[in-house]
This record gives sequence, C-alpha cells and structure tokens, in this order.
Amino acid sequence: MKQLLLACLISILSCHGAEKSRLVAQLEAGEKQVVVTYGTSLTADGAWVKQMTAALDRKFPQQATVINSGGSGKWSDWGVAHLQKRVIDKKPDTVFIEFSMNDSVARFNGSVPVAKKNLETMIDAILKANPRCEIILMTMTPGNAHPEGHPSYRKDIEAHYQMVRDVAQARKLRLIDHYPNWIALQTKDKPTFDKYVPDSIHPTPEGCEKIITPVILESLGLGK
Repeated sequence: MKQLLLACLISILSCHGAEKSRLVAQLEAGEKQVVVTYGTSLTADGAWVKQMTAALDRKFPQQATVINSGGSGKWSDWGVAHLQKRVIDKKPDTVFIEFSMNDSVARFNGSVPVAKKNLETMIDAILKANPRCEIILMTMTPGNAHPEGHPSYRKDIEAHYQMVRDVAQARKLRLIDHYPNWIALQTKDKPTFDKYVPDSIHPTPEGCEKIITPVILESLGLGK
C-alpha cells in the first residue's frame, strides 16, 4: 500500500513538477491567504478540506483562512450560478475546483462540452476579479459502482476528467489528479478501496487521510 501511494505521488508530481504553490510561497513570505474550496459533496463534506486546513494551521498559524463553499449534489451549472457569492465575494487568493464527479451524473443531462464551458466560465470570472488568484483543478474518485439507470450512475466520467486535465494544461493551472490513484487502488487492492470509498464516490475521512490529503499537501509544497 505504501509503495502504491508513493508511486501515485510521483506520478502526480510529474504532471506539474515539484514547483511550490503560490499559496505556500505567499504564506512563507508572511502573507495572510484566503482559500476557497468549490465543488460537489466531495468538497462540501470532504474530510480533506479540514485535514488540509489543519496542516496549513500547523505550518502557518493564523495565516490561512479556508472557506468550504462546496455544494452537496451540485454540478458545474450550479457552480457558475453561485460563483459570485460563494467564491468571488470571499476575495480568495487560491481556489480549488472539482465538479466533474457530478457533471458526469446522467440524470443532470450534462455533457463534457457543457462542463468545459462552465469550468472555463468560472476560471475566467475568478481571474477577472483577481488576476493573481491561484486556481487548482482536481479530479476525484471513480464513481463507477452504480449501473445505468441508478440515480448515482456516472456516464463518461473519464472523459470529464480528461477535459479537466486538458483545461489545466491549456491554462497552465495546477492540477491534482486523484483519479489514477483511486483506480490503481481499486484494481490492485479492492478491499482497501472499498474501505476507503465504499460507494466509489465519497471517500471516508480515512480515505481522504490516506489517499487525497497527502497528494494535495505534496502538490502545494507542504509535504507531510
């Protein structure tokens, strides 16, 4: 398990190098920072947000304010509609965005092009309000436990995640690509995968602690 996680960490870091995030650089310079996390229930109820906040507080006491603006059961249409109040009005220095998990829900009748347009709209609006805002995109869990016709059925989730990668590359944004980590775990150690993310969508606090949060901290330049 440790070897698998290490391999995943190396893979993630190779996507954008080991360059320290602007967030950490500014904190190290003594600047106070506002961080907004924006996405689905994986953000709204995700233990990784509190775990990341605790790590920032340990390293930079009283410097980082983390605001969880996620919405359970929401997708990027909602993200665009509520961006001003839930993100821009908070005057963030860093914004984490993840909506692909719900953009791929069949009952929302979305599509990859719609999701891409929504993501680009959010990015443009955030940068218009603050051109120096650091935007971090994330892919998440597989969400592949439910069959077609189930309310939680996800269609084309891999295509949605690839779109996020493509946007990150084109816009030169930091990408934290959790999906390969989860797929590797699901393939090589399904009992542990099922323990960490029983419905293949929502990671438990332990799943976040073991799989998601370490990769976020490493990507930001915080390490363990």
